[in-house]
Amino acid sequence: MTSGSSRRDFLKTAGLAGGLLVTGALVAAPGAQAVPRALAGPAAADPWDQVPVILARIVPPTFPNKTFNILDYGAKGDGKVDCTKAFKDAIAACNAAGGGRVLVPASGTYKTGAIHFLSNVELNVAAGATIKFKTDAASYPLVSTRWQGIECMNFSPFVYAYGQTNVAITGGGTLDGDAKNGPWFGYDDKRGPDWDKLQKQAVDGVPVADRKYGSGHYLKPNMIQFYKCKNILISDVSIKNPAMWTIHPVLSQNVTVKNVKVYSRGAMVDGCDPESCSDVHITGCSFDTGDDGTVIKSGRDTDGRRVGVPSENIVIENNDYYGRWGAITIGSEMSGGVRNVFAQDNRIHTGSSYKSFYGVYLKTNKRRGGIIDGIYVRRLSGGPCDRGGVFVDMNYSLTGPGFGAIVHPKVRNIFIEDVKLDDSPFAVKINGSEDSPLETFHATNCVFTKIDTAKPSISNAKDVVFTNVKVNGKPV
Repeated sequence: MTSGSSRRDFLKTAGLAGGLLVTGALVAAPGAQAVPRALAGPAAADPWDQVPVILARIVPPTFPNKTFNILDYGAKGDGKVDCTKAFKDAIAACNAAGGGRVLVPASGTYKTGAIHFLSNVELNVAAGATIKFKTDAASYPLVSTRWQGIECMNFSPFVYAYGQTNVAITGGGTLDGDAKNGPWFGYDDKRGPDWDKLQKQAVDGVPVADRKYGSGHYLKPNMIQFYKCKNILISDVSIKNPAMWTIHPVLSQNVTVKNVKVYSRGAMVDGCDPESCSDVHITGCSFDTGDDGTVIKSGRDTDGRRVGVPSENIVIENNDYYGRWGAITIGSEMSGGVRNVFAQDNRIHTGSSYKSFYGVYLKTNKRRGGIIDGIYVRRLSGGPCDRGGVFVDMNYSLTGPGFGAIVHPKVRNIFIEDVKLDDSPFAVKINGSEDSPLETFHATNCVFTKIDTAKPSISNAKDVVFTNVKVNGKPV
């Protein structure tokens, strides 16, 4: 039995299902006498008890004590010599030797095209070293990828692996996508026909191998994408200037993203986007991003439902967010499902040029289908949040005719506690779907200050409960 169903069964047993009021230490149905919480039935299992179990399964890969210095394969750190072949040869040698460390030594800038990983390779970017990616589209050959949640053949991400095991990017150095000096942001105004065509191909069931884009098209590449991989570690590096989503594991298991600094500007430049992944730990990171900070995805619309793999068992903790859009975000590409996401002890700050728009942001719409079930957020603090504190939007981005069938998603079991957010237009807003109302949203022991509109806005939602929640010093 899932934690969500356990919690719902308990709520029904205790007489709380269907939007009944919970206040203070009393539990009461309308017209019934309130009874102390301790007498209202057996204690519910705490979903947070799953976190240590999940973390115990997430074990970063380790590597043999062998070093392959890219200088020995023809690389030069002068920022001019093309080191693409040196990276390829060093990675191949490391893999052939049974694994080890490919070293990018300090005090150099190494210019390269796409870097493709093989199993049992740790790419160690030493402190003081910078990998700087080339700005010509031809340096990123066609690979199997996902673009905004739809499978296709497109430009290789700047760093890419497909079907590999035990892969890592470590060290105190920098990976610089240099996107502003490439063609990528110019693609944003040109991608419309390609994007429409890809969505229609997904609806029409065109084989993925025949959905070809890349050179001559305008679907820009991700920064780092490990696709169908197992045992992934990204730690201690700085990653900046991506063309699109920065860290994007897809259909992968056992993923650790630790102590990473992300800086991005432009459109569609999220920080970390686990998509259809399981057992993921994102911790100790800094996200100064032009789009969502950490955002959980699982495929889009018809294609996401075809693949049908959820993102699940994800722990997001002890991170700092400097904007833009959502800090803790789910969707909108969630058609394969999202469940068991735990976010704790995260902080929102004023950024160098942006502010976060939302502290917690769930977004989907009537074409996505899929289920979001079990989102748990506690001890999220800080601000400002320029557009809202906590926003669940089931009518997100519904402009235009769209592609494919109307398939209503389900959103249920959202629990926030000990959230303290400052300076925002609203504290909580739920924009549910008339055809598929949100089911169960509980906020407990939360404080919202400097809020323009104190009263939460709730539409098309069932079992919405506020317990010891204050907005501008007054209880909800």
